[in-house]
Amino acid sequence: MSLKNTFHKAVVAALSLLLPAGLAAQTSSINAFSPYTMYGIGEVNTPGTLPMRSMGGVGVAMRNPGMVNTLNPAAYSAVPQKSFLFSFGLEGQNYYNSQSDNGVAKKSAYNTFNFHDIAVQFPLARKLGLGVSLAPYSSVGYRTKFFREFDPGDPVWGNVGPVQYTYQGEGDVTEVKLGVGWEVAKHFSIGLAAQYYWGKIDRSYTATFSSITGEGAFNSIVGQSEYSISSFKGQVGVQWDAIMNSRRVLTFGATFDVGGDLRPRHRTQVYTSDLSGTTVIDEEADLKLVLPRQLVAGVYYQTPKWTFGFDYVYQNWGGANQDAVSTGAGAGGGRFDVAYANTSTFKVGVEFVPNRYDVRRFMKRWSYRAGFRYGDYSQTFGGRRLHQYAVTVGFGIPVRFLGASSVDVGFEYGNRGFNVAERVGLVRQQYFKFAVGFALFAGSENGEYWFVRPKYD
Repeated sequence: MSLKNTFHKAVVAALSLLLPAGLAAQTSSINAFSPYTMYGIGEVNTPGTLPMRSMGGVGVAMRNPGMVNTLNPAAYSAVPQKSFLFSFGLEGQNYYNSQSDNGVAKKSAYNTFNFHDIAVQFPLARKLGLGVSLAPYSSVGYRTKFFREFDPGDPVWGNVGPVQYTYQGEGDVTEVKLGVGWEVAKHFSIGLAAQYYWGKIDRSYTATFSSITGEGAFNSIVGQSEYSISSFKGQVGVQWDAIMNSRRVLTFGATFDVGGDLRPRHRTQVYTSDLSGTTVIDEEADLKLVLPRQLVAGVYYQTPKWTFGFDYVYQNWGGANQDAVSTGAGAGGGRFDVAYANTSTFKVGVEFVPNRYDVRRFMKRWSYRAGFRYGDYSQTFGGRRLHQYAVTVGFGIPVRFLGASSVDVGFEYGNRGFNVAERVGLVRQQYFKFAVGFALFAGSENGEYWFVRPKYD
């Protein structure tokens, strides 16, 4: 057995041992840092393995026997016989938030680091494949303060004085996906997948009062809320190779997510900060929070050197969630109604491999990727939509000549709220992401045939 094959097995074994740690890490507070995660289930993460995310997030029509596709279960049928595909990713993020409040510029920055995805795909029979993946679906992480000035004309707050509010929250929702793909006819495949979502989100606020006269003391008010989520939903997908020959492949793909009520269990507590911790409110309730129905359609074109992809994503967040929350202070002291809204997102990506058969020049066998994504954020603030975009680049380094295993590196720059933030006093958010992924292929490329009984010992 070659040293390289031994290395492959050691890496897979180590990553398998890290799976429980990955599950625990998904429930930490270091997945996101954004004031926009104060509501609902937070910021929805970009799905897909790192090669897909480095191409803007495209991939619903991607059909490659040597690459994991977690976006469309129909692609599972492309896994070759006697092979095994494994993908694992890590991601670090740098958040930069800026806001103009009454002419005063405020800025903050925060760094996060966590697992992004773990995925496995392998054949069950000829033209029938199975896929399993684990990935964070959404993340919550924020710490922010608001100071309410003393207003002697206010009938309530005029008798109290200035108030300092502190808000913070952390948590996430994780997705586990299990699906099968079947090539029912030549060049046409269908797929079915079940998705399980679970997670816990904790939010709290503290109101600290100050005396008008400087005499006397007020007890602070502390509020805590906890979301506990556990729910299933489903996905169907199709792929069709309209053109398939040795020079080029043109594939169309689509998926539909049925959505469903997350049925979060919500517990709210409000108490004072005196020695006895007097409880004002302590109640539990089932909230209505629905994952959207999602329709994704895309096209993927491949040649020996070039790959182009385009995806369109529609999500009916607003149709499924009608309630709004009146909260926060905007420009001029006004309040915003925060509500979910339907979204449309456009993704485009490109990959270039100069010459995957070049024996002498190693870097000519690398895969160079770039992409762009543009759409709306899933929530509106005071009826205003927040536009967001992302620019992505990356590259893939093959582990061996003519092999499918690779080490992938990706970068992403994103901007949210640039269209309205400065005009209405909202936060303009910029972020940078750096990710590393490992794609392992066991099969004919390295003489590793997993789950096959040998004829001779």
